[in-house]
Amino acid sequence: MTTSPPPYEPGHHLLGGRAAVVTAAAGAGIGGATARRLLEEGASVVVSDAHARRLKESAAELADTFGTDRVTSLPCDVTDEDQVAALFDLAVERHGRLDVVVNNAGLGGTADLVDMSDEQWSKVLDVTLNGTFRCTRAALRRMKAAGQGGVVVNNASVVGWRAQRGQAHYAAAKAGVMALTRCAALEAAEFGVRVNAVAPSLAMHPHLVKVTTPELLEELTAREAFGRYAEPWEVANVIVFLASGYSSYMTGEVVAVSSQRA
Repeated sequence: MTTSPPPYEPGHHLLGGRAAVVTAAAGAGIGGATARRLLEEGASVVVSDAHARRLKESAAELADTFGTDRVTSLPCDVTDEDQVAALFDLAVERHGRLDVVVNNAGLGGTADLVDMSDEQWSKVLDVTLNGTFRCTRAALRRMKAAGQGGVVVNNASVVGWRAQRGQAHYAAAKAGVMALTRCAALEAAEFGVRVNAVAPSLAMHPHLVKVTTPELLEELTAREAFGRYAEPWEVANVIVFLASGYSSYMTGEVVAVSSQRA
């Protein structure tokens, strides 16, 4: 069975007055869709990405729609602690508060373990897991000091639970993001901050097409009960839910955004 995506859901002002940071927000992937959804829900957003040119273009497009007072951008490589600190300092300076952080930055690749180099393994882990750690740490330090609560949403993946050939480095990193989410949530609860994660199965965007073979995309799509991949905004909708008051009793949870068959 193949179905079409549902109509795009309009905003409901779930995040009015909130200030958010979204990493890897350039382009048409989950990060870009999430930044747009947060803005549609009333938040002000600082968008970041390691790709400065793409970030500038994406931020300009968002600012044209939502206003320059609500959209700020800063290039950030999440493997660089100084750049991470600068990003979160900018968010607090620009908006006077930090309410929502979406850690979307990640790096994939395909290689069988017997062929994988130390560099391939380390690079994926440093961006995907260590980068999420650095940004979560930066967010929690500032949220704790402010004493106003807050929400962190990490982007994991169903491969953190389920095996997929050629994805040992990415799967290990995403499983680590899940464990980091659970442990950080216990600590952050003491100062009123919630930490959750989403675990998408297959959300289509231009970058994924570049790094994945058509055969694998066809195979992964066939696993989905709806017979189609998710649109990035469908994942962003769940991130917005976790960022909003509708999930006020949820922390340390990893929510699958998937129609994969059991």
